Amino acid sequence: MAAPATAAPGRWPTYAALDLGTNNCRLLVARPTGNGFRVIDAFSRIIRLGEGVSRSGRIGEAAIGRAVEALAVCRDKMRARGVTRARLIATEACRAAENGADFQARIRDLVGLDLEIVDRRTEAELAATGCTPLMDPGSRGAILFDIGGGSSELVRLGRSVVAGRGPPKPVIEGWVSLPVGVVTLAERFGGVTVDRGTFDDMVAEVGRALADFSGRHGGDLGGLHMLGTSGTVTTIAGVHLALPRYDRRRVDGCWLRAHEITAVIDRLMAMSYQDRVDNPCIGGERADLVLAGCAILEAIRRAFPCPRLRVADRGLREGILVKMMRADGVWDRG
Repeated sequence: MAAPATAAPGRWPTYAALDLGTNNCRLLVARPTGNGFRVIDAFSRIIRLGEGVSRSGRIGEAAIGRAVEALAVCRDKMRARGVTRARLIATEACRAAENGADFQARIRDLVGLDLEIVDRRTEAELAATGCTPLMDPGSRGAILFDIGGGSSELVRLGRSVVAGRGPPKPVIEGWVSLPVGVVTLAERFGGVTVDRGTFDDMVAEVGRALADFSGRHGGDLGGLHMLGTSGTVTTIAGVHLALPRYDRRRVDGCWLRAHEITAVIDRLMAMSYQDRVDNPCIGGERADLVLAGCAILEAIRRAFPCPRLRVADRGLREGILVKMMRADGVWDRG
């Protein structure tokens, strides 16, 4: 399923991109358009693949079972849509787990999918490729961050390069991958009840992990904005907008000012766990993770104090699609 296929003359293949993360399993199926692509199918499910990996060093049997079920759905969707060109990646949970390669083999045997365990640099590059179209064209660049379940990537982006047709290419001036994400942080500090002291301890831990990168890339931020992709920032945007249910069309590409982010974090801190479960933009699957995500975001904001944040409900999957289509030359025709 992951192997390239030759398209018929004048017709491009149907593409698929799968991102198996520490917390989520996500799929996009798309076809090229004149200057980008059109999504024709999608799937997203929280499976918590990395649950307990930070303590045991292994992906657990329950998590493997959840992954098998979700990946089988993805396989069936790809078959139904006639996908012939796909890239299926796995990230931090599989990188960190001592049984990551065994898990990879089990998925191949049980589901028939070949997962590629990507390194952190590749993950950062894919996030940058997927999110670059949301950079303000009038800015000097952006501080991109992707808060994941088991790791968090930051990229300092220069002004985008517009080269012919297709999405703009990212200009990466520096990047880092931190071995901390919402799942690992919540497992270490707790996520159901988080007081201000615990929150500050989480922020401080992430700040220490960020110190070297921010020392090298945190200066001269004039004309830059933040660009955030993750469940954390999309949740904050949904809460800020008071959405009755999550709506990607309103969240993807929206702007948040620094004081608006602070207000939402303060509001989330004041909520009980049940309040977070009941919020339509959080729900039971994220209620114990959202404050860990807010702590990671707060550490990033302190290290890179930009006045504006653009929210991206896009990232690795879109980056995978763009890279495959660009490699196939789909936008090279006149």
